[in-house]
Amino acid sequence: MPSKTIAIIGGGIAGLAAGCYAQMNGYRTTIFELHDLPGGLCTAWERKGFTFDGCIHYLYGSGPGQPFHQLWQELGVAQAQPFIDHDEFLRVVGPDGRTFGVYCDPQRLAEHMKTLSPADAPLIDALAQGIRQFTRFDMSRWAATPRSLMGPAEGLAIAKAMAPFVCPLLRWGNVSAQEFGARFKDPFLRRAVPLMFNWPEIPMMAGLAQLAYMHTGNAGFPASGSLAFAQAIERRYRALGGDIRYLAQVEQILVKHHRAAGVRLYNDDVYESDYVISAADGHKTIFGMLNGAYATRALRRRYDGRLPVHTMVQVSLGITRDFSAEPHWMTYLLDEPVLIAGASQPALGVKHYCFDPSLAPPGQSALEVMLPSPYHYWQRIYGRRLYKSEQEQVADQVLSVLEQRYPGIAAQVEVVDVATPLSYERYTGNWHGSTCGWLLTKQTMGLMLRGVSKTLPRLANFFMAGQWVEPGGSVPLAAMSGRNAVQLICRQDGRPFVTEKADVMTVSAVKPLDSGIVAGRSRERKEI
Repeated sequence: MPSKTIAIIGGGIAGLAAGCYAQMNGYRTTIFELHDLPGGLCTAWERKGFTFDGCIHYLYGSGPGQPFHQLWQELGVAQAQPFIDHDEFLRVVGPDGRTFGVYCDPQRLAEHMKTLSPADAPLIDALAQGIRQFTRFDMSRWAATPRSLMGPAEGLAIAKAMAPFVCPLLRWGNVSAQEFGARFKDPFLRRAVPLMFNWPEIPMMAGLAQLAYMHTGNAGFPASGSLAFAQAIERRYRALGGDIRYLAQVEQILVKHHRAAGVRLYNDDVYESDYVISAADGHKTIFGMLNGAYATRALRRRYDGRLPVHTMVQVSLGITRDFSAEPHWMTYLLDEPVLIAGASQPALGVKHYCFDPSLAPPGQSALEVMLPSPYHYWQRIYGRRLYKSEQEQVADQVLSVLEQRYPGIAAQVEVVDVATPLSYERYTGNWHGSTCGWLLTKQTMGLMLRGVSKTLPRLANFFMAGQWVEPGGSVPLAAMSGRNAVQLICRQDGRPFVTEKADVMTVSAVKPLDSGIVAGRSRERKEI
């Protein structure tokens, strides 16, 4: 009996993972990717010898024997790339020079914070205890099986495993970093704590789990960056016999008698298949490729703009200065908020990648500044000369702030590259240029815990994967969603779902390509 076929839309982490697990389970798959590189949002790009990473800051599952590690063993990443661990997540600096180091070790963090504010000791002890509790929290077990496939026995086992964390989840899942910071008596910590996890809206639960995994060595940065990480999974997929077609943008999902039956590309090529998995943008999938025919009222409300998405500007700088002696991630609180990229910025965070020497020429540094920025601000001026001018103005404003902290840096700039929400939308097709689907906040926390359906009502043989069915995004959850989609298909076909770890292999780092993700400028302000 010939193997059944699956058309997979999107060659990001979710699509690549779906392809790998489908191949492991005897299906024949083809991935259709609109770009000429794998990874989707998990990418990096090169400018004049500097590599600017566009995705991973830390990766859950980097530690052997810890949550999510088996996932990366199955996808061939754990064998292909070493990981770089940090003992400090980031550092916040006040206008007066006071410094708050967000250490991953809860004991060290508590002692440090108490030197800043002894009066806040009870809050600080609670924070440290929360981190300790989440060192034992196995999120991968919760994410590894779709809710619809959990039988009573499996559901009970997971419930028992999660029972010790019910109280911490309730306590920390219902308070944002912004709200927690407001409880501090010390004025500096009231400003600094909301930024200790990089965005104020994040539920404290997610931030504590992040520090907990970094403390246990389970949230490292993959050496050579995000694109090399994605390319390792692509190699695993090809080794399993999968086919990936680049520059192949899907226009429509074919439907016959309310069953997904393949895809049609924009060049009018048609590929028939037994199943379709869309690991592409959720809005484009539901309202574009399927013309909204299977959009329920609930789905329409989900995509009506009420739920928050993460849109940002990334200013990437190639600097002829060695920043390796500096903390790798600094957030500077400003005396007064500054209007940059269409938003009021009360702080500016700058990250360097000198901890990975493959990302910049010797003695030089790749720096990145990420700023929240509204999509519509850029959408209104896209296609006009003003768009390019605004990119340059944003870069100049960022450099002006950095010059105050690092005197002489403006003269040491070799490369300036600016990615806006429109850049991400063009490159990946993601709705409003979102970099992580629905932003993880208190508002979307319940949606994440309940789970989002991987299917659409009345449409058979169709499944979704990726950040739009995993609120809050993250690379591990995107990969898990691809795995989940194949589990659902196996259940429908009456097959046992099987996995296998990749053979141990040594893979040299792949130099990221000049992907053309963004419009940038050189020091001479030439279009790149």
